[in-house]
Amino acid sequence: MTNELEQDKSGKLWGIREILKRHYAKYGRSFLSRYDYEEVSSEGAQKLVDNLNGLIKSSSFSGKSYTSSAMGISFTVAKANNFDYTDPIDKSVSKNQGQVVTFTDGSRVVWRLSGTGSQGATVRLYVERYVGPEAGEKELASARDTGEGLQTLIDDVALDVSNLKQHPAGREKPTVQLPL
Repeated sequence: MTNELEQDKSGKLWGIREILKRHYAKYGRSFLSRYDYEEVSSEGAQKLVDNLNGLIKSSSFSGKSYTSSAMGISFTVAKANNFDYTDPIDKSVSKNQGQVVTFTDGSRVVWRLSGTGSQGATVRLYVERYVGPEAGEKELASARDTGEGLQTLIDDVALDVSNLKQHPAGREKPTVQLPL
């Protein structure tokens, strides 16, 4: 880092919040989190996967917009797919590893079904939202909680698209929430 990035003109050193504030003002900010819905029924989890795969195959899904009633923010589907993973070492391919919906603003939501053991399945929901520098200081605040930054994308889009509250989870909240 140069002196310009580490201190102001008077020579006073900046703290991490000031550095983040300046970074976000110039480059924007990404919010990323993972939500786990553990011990859900395997049948319900399969319904969720089938529903998402049906949307992905639907020609009307791409271009569909979802608008937050509370915030007035819209998210428009740019593309959606069921992704495969190729091992970088042995080049083996694991198919159907999860469903990804990417929006025109660069935000994306990933659903992955994990472990279908004796206690049921775990549905993992990964949510990422980029907020550009033009959004302003309030939206980019370094003290802003990740959950708050993702709330509209989760509540008004991801949960609506997947019907996650109805099947498989039947819950209002995840069992595990990890800001990343």
